[in-house]
Amino acid sequence: MKKTMILLAGLPGTGKTYLSTIIRETLGSFFMLSQDELKEHYCDLYGYGNLEEKQKIEKAVWMKYYEIMEDHMQLGMNILSDYPFSQKQKPHLHQLVERHGYRVITIRLMANLDVLFERQRNRDLDPSRHLSHIVTSYKRGDHLADRSRADNLLTYEEFIKRCITRGYDTFQLGKLFEVDVTDFNKVDYSKLLEDIVRWDDSKVKTNNP
Repeated sequence: MKKTMILLAGLPGTGKTYLSTIIRETLGSFFMLSQDELKEHYCDLYGYGNLEEKQKIEKAVWMKYYEIMEDHMQLGMNILSDYPFSQKQKPHLHQLVERHGYRVITIRLMANLDVLFERQRNRDLDPSRHLSHIVTSYKRGDHLADRSRADNLLTYEEFIKRCITRGYDTFQLGKLFEVDVTDFNKVDYSKLLEDIVRWDDSKVKTNNP
């Protein structure tokens, strides 16, 4: 693969991080750009006292995210990024892709929303989950023994609203591969990767970006 960006899109709880590991192990060298990891780093650096301050951090994170992406595009590196992408990010991503001549693959992961809510809830309650995702104020070193007492956990209603109104299930940039991950045991990741390689080979043969 040459000058390729793979976007792991789709709803929260669809296993984007897991798939990113498989892709890097199978398809070769990719620079991994994680908006979540960048956001966690900024929250540790600056902290926030309320949700308004958190939103300011998130805006700064997106600016840094696009800056890092462009830096690596200038080097011609393959890029892999996972996020519940929506139409909000599409214009800026499209601009960068066009400017630097990248091919884009979107892997959109889908699943039953009730199943996803349970996965999301379990992930938020996991002690290894960065605390900044589930509280309204945060500073580095904060600890909450009982995660169920966090004051910014998503309710079922809010989770469903986000899933059906933010366009997570319609985002596409470049070539689309859609995968149902309602049951992880039924997902054929090998076939997905074979399809991606086959598509990439066809692009190379036709010299079509």
